[in-house]
Amino acid sequence: MYEGKRILVTGGTGSWGHELVRQLLTLGPKEIIVYSRSESSQVAMSREFEDPRLTFFIGDVRDREALSKACQGVDILFHLAALKHVPVCEIQPYEALKTNVLGTQNVVEAAIENKVGRVINISTDKAANPSNFYGMTKAIGEKLIVYANLLKSDTKFVCVRGGNVLGTNGSVIHLFMDHIKNRGQVNLTHRDMTRFFLTLQDAIKLLFKAVEVSVGGEIFVMKMPTCRIVDLAEVLMDAMGRSAEIVETGVRPGEKLDEILLTEYESQSTVEYDDEYLVILPTLELEGLQAHYDAYPRAELHSYSSGTGLMNYDEIRSMLVRGGFLQ
Repeated sequence: MYEGKRILVTGGTGSWGHELVRQLLTLGPKEIIVYSRSESSQVAMSREFEDPRLTFFIGDVRDREALSKACQGVDILFHLAALKHVPVCEIQPYEALKTNVLGTQNVVEAAIENKVGRVINISTDKAANPSNFYGMTKAIGEKLIVYANLLKSDTKFVCVRGGNVLGTNGSVIHLFMDHIKNRGQVNLTHRDMTRFFLTLQDAIKLLFKAVEVSVGGEIFVMKMPTCRIVDLAEVLMDAMGRSAEIVETGVRPGEKLDEILLTEYESQSTVEYDDEYLVILPTLELEGLQAHYDAYPRAELHSYSSGTGLMNYDEIRSMLVRGGFLQ
C-alpha cells in the first residue's frame, strides 16, 4: 500500500503526525512530505529521524497555493492539520473556521488538481452531534470530504473518526501527571465526565487499516474504550504513589459530560465492519459504495456514547502501560 509511494501529511509535526510518520517510515515509502506551520518543530523532527526520505514543507492549509505545490506528485495524503482545543475554538471561531473548514476545502481542491490517489481525513467524536464550535467545524469537514467523492475525479476521499488519543499535545495525561507531581491538585471540570480513549500507537494502526480497506466516501468510526476522567486521575495517583486533591472547576463552554462517536441518525446508515470499526455510509448515493457494504451487518445500536461500557481500574492501568505512561 505504501511501498514506493509519495505521502503528504498535513499537520505532520503534531503528535498524530509524528507517530504516523514514524510508523510510515517502516513501510517503505519513497518520500514523506511533512507539511506544517512550525519551523522549529520541523527542525526538531528532522534531527530526530535523520531519514533522507523525509521532506519538510513549511505551509498552512489555509494557503491554497502552497498546499497545491506540496501535493505535486503525491499518491496518498493524510489530513491531520486542525485547530482542536475546544476552548480556543470557542473564543476564536473565525480562526477555527479558516483552518478546519476552509483548510479542508483547500485540501480537497489541491488533491484533485494534483491527481492525488487517496485522501484520509482525521476527524473526531466531537463532530457527532456537535455542541461546540470545534465539533461543528469538524462535522463540516467530514461533509466536505464525503462530498468530494462526487466531484468526478480519480481521487478517493475517506474519513476516520476517533476519540481522545493518549499522548497527543495537550493530552490530559500529561497535564494530570504534572499536576499530581508538582501541585498536589488535579482540576476536573466534572466528576461524572467520560471520554473515549486510545493509545497513539493503536490509533495509527487502526488508521492504516481504514486506509487499506476503504472504497471512498465512508466515515470509519474507531471502536474505543471509555472511562471516567476521575478514574483516570485516581489510577495515575496510585501509580505515581502520590495523593492529590481533586477539584471540580465546572463544565467549560461547549463541553459535554459524555461524548458520542455515532449519532442516532447516523446509526441508520452504519454497518458493523469488524471488531475494530463501524462504517458510516453517506446518505448521498456514491457509485458502488453502498453495494460494496451490502454483505456487512447493520449496526445494532442507536448511538455510541462514552458513558457506557466504562473501563475498570485494571483496564485503565493496562491502557496506560501500553501507551508507555506507566511501567
